[in-house]
Amino acid sequence: MEAPLAERIRPQHLSEYISQQHLVGPNGSLTHQIARGIIPSLILWGPPGTGKTTLAQIMAQESNRPFYVLSAINAGVKDVREVIEKAKQSGGMFTTKNPILFIDEIHRFSKSQQDSLLAAVEKGWVTLIGATTENPSFEVIPALLSRCQVYVLNPFTKDDLEALMHRAIDVDKYLKTKNIDLRETEALIRLSGGDGRKLLNIFELVVNASETDDVEITNDRVMQLAQKNTVLYDKTGEQHYDIISAFIKSMRGSDPNGAVYWLARMIEGGEDLKFIARRMLILASEDIGNANPTALIMANNTFQAVSTIGYPESRIILSQCAIYLATSPKSNASYMAIGKAQQVVKQTGDLPVPLHLRNAPTKLMKELGYGDDYKYAHDYSNNFAEQEFLPDDISNTAFYDPGNNSRENGTREFLKNRWKGKYGY
Repeated sequence: MEAPLAERIRPQHLSEYISQQHLVGPNGSLTHQIARGIIPSLILWGPPGTGKTTLAQIMAQESNRPFYVLSAINAGVKDVREVIEKAKQSGGMFTTKNPILFIDEIHRFSKSQQDSLLAAVEKGWVTLIGATTENPSFEVIPALLSRCQVYVLNPFTKDDLEALMHRAIDVDKYLKTKNIDLRETEALIRLSGGDGRKLLNIFELVVNASETDDVEITNDRVMQLAQKNTVLYDKTGEQHYDIISAFIKSMRGSDPNGAVYWLARMIEGGEDLKFIARRMLILASEDIGNANPTALIMANNTFQAVSTIGYPESRIILSQCAIYLATSPKSNASYMAIGKAQQVVKQTGDLPVPLHLRNAPTKLMKELGYGDDYKYAHDYSNNFAEQEFLPDDISNTAFYDPGNNSRENGTREFLKNRWKGKYGY
């Protein structure tokens, strides 16, 4: 079976590589390293279809190094060790250019799998190049991350995508047999969402659908064919932000129907499920807070479950959590409290901690009065003793104003009984 267009025209040399000029352009951060053959272990972080695998292959090609590939989807610790052993043996022929080990979707590697790479990277048996669509700060263990440079790849720009199509027409043997007229390209570019591979897949779909060698690319033709084969959801562009915004606002607005609809749109569009779960985790604290503290526990458990289970079962968990959050009482009191407190800190600076609240681990500190007059709450009735907990300059400043809901109304009564009018309670 013939390879897809994206594979057929994959660049073999840096001069053929399109996009990522900040990395491989004339003044790119990787350009001179590649030219000199000095490749550090690194992580390529960027959305799908932005040339991570291609760039890794070109690095190996341009620096004349052995190139070993593992996919984190189906490789285990045993596979990693076998490849490292092969790399060590082949690296014996190289005095300064050790082999490159490329791991696609490295964020899918478990901690033990990532641990198995440490010695090889540390001792220089291999130069590791990992590719990931996830933030490596969260998905790559610190010990491995500290041994790698992180380079960010951006979605393809409009100019990049148009250049990619023209290159395909110029170099692909099959497309050369066609008379292709790129009459309109807006629909192709919009549907690609900055994903070069996706663009080429849709482009090839439209070309193959033509019954003659004369192929006219128009927006209407692209939409007519692509709607049957792609979900209209751009994971990196404006629609991505519009839909997640609609999802959040539906839950904040206590509408479970809107919430599950926009959730379905994201799921069907291939959105990262952990991204969805993270946003629900934020909402649980920002918009529900102490009106229903269990919401934060529910959202956190949802994030953990989604990280473990994956699709398609995790869609049920996401739906359950979205409905729970949408139907929970709402309060942004905690969100407002920290915002107000931060503003006061910016305005007043580093106010001194009152002496009675300071720790006194040394004799000198005790002599200076550190900790004097502090009232240990558990020594008093109802485990409470009225005292000042703020710096003198902002004494009696209220940051937390409980929301108007059954739980926080109870909290308000609790504070009234304790503080007897202080802080406005």
